[in-house]
Amino acid sequence: MKLKLVISLTGILMLCGFTMKPSTDTTTGKEDNRNWVLGPFVRPEGANPVISPQPTSFYCPMQKQQVKWEESDTFNPAATVKDGKIVVLYRAEDNSAQGIGKRTSRIGYAESTDGVTMTKLDTPVLFPAEDNFKGIEWPGGCEDPRVAMTEDGLYVMLYTAWNRKTPRIAVATSRDLKNWTKHGPAFEKAYDGRFTKIASKSASILTKVKKEKLVIDKVDGKYFMYWGEYAVHAATSDNLVDWYPVLDEKNELKKLARPRKGHFDCQMTECGPPAIRTKKGIVLLYNGKNAGKERDTDYPVGAYCAGQLLFDNNDPYKVLDRLDKPFFVPEASFEKSGQYKDGTVFIEGLAYYKKKLYLYYGCADSRIAVAVCDNVRNLKVR
Repeated sequence: MKLKLVISLTGILMLCGFTMKPSTDTTTGKEDNRNWVLGPFVRPEGANPVISPQPTSFYCPMQKQQVKWEESDTFNPAATVKDGKIVVLYRAEDNSAQGIGKRTSRIGYAESTDGVTMTKLDTPVLFPAEDNFKGIEWPGGCEDPRVAMTEDGLYVMLYTAWNRKTPRIAVATSRDLKNWTKHGPAFEKAYDGRFTKIASKSASILTKVKKEKLVIDKVDGKYFMYWGEYAVHAATSDNLVDWYPVLDEKNELKKLARPRKGHFDCQMTECGPPAIRTKKGIVLLYNGKNAGKERDTDYPVGAYCAGQLLFDNNDPYKVLDRLDKPFFVPEASFEKSGQYKDGTVFIEGLAYYKKKLYLYYGCADSRIAVAVCDNVRNLKVR
């Protein structure tokens, strides 16, 4: 696959030492004292968006023709590190239709040595193909990836397989982030297939920092993830491919956190990038949707803003604390308007790189941007 260098003027400005603009401080005095919170995350001045749509094309095995696979929108990215570079794996949409959820999504690849200036592949690395997963990926495609890495260098992608009927968390693995093996629905083997056909999205695997790398962690000998849109659920796995949703005393999906009336997350608490273990506990960054009559009137109707949840290090099901106000909100014009007109900073990618955290997010379902945190004193580095 051919690499194409995309260097914007904003990226050059960043490299020349221009200043950094912090995100809006939306915390209260009470929350200023919450020393477990990750942040602040600072937008590089003049550098965003870092990824935008391009008219590149590839031969689509589903449509049986050349397709401009990222012509319309690029958004909702995953992020990780390989060979001394940040790699961003992002959702891209073609122009096959109009309306959210009506186009085909594919996963693109970009890499960077500074977190801002991106070198992109001309072709997607994960897409609906002539394979055993047509039933769950055709025609909607592969959406909203989250990626985490094991200590021995296996990358695990949890993405949404979208057939325009039911969204499902699906699993793919890779050693190089360019060639992926699909494994199908994450919950397919759990409880005799009970949860195979339910709608499921947004899976955040638990990670930790070890030897200067953000790697997948375990809880009581099992891999662990948070997942869900309308509540935060959990699941465990022995092999990172077959996942078992955690059930409550009524044998239903256990709900660890729910939307709150009068808050920015009154309609959704959608899990964001991989959860990360810190000295204070497990921090889950998530996307809250502010909609309906019981929303927080400080923020626009329908807007997605980002929140943080703190879970117990010894009991990952126990919520210790939660921000009442978002730590990250739509600010820039491209965050407030685009395909999703109510505004979105949709966080999905978190990379630990050169002792900083790089947070990658989708902007109004149309562009990709980054914010950087150099305050990592709470990370539980081993």
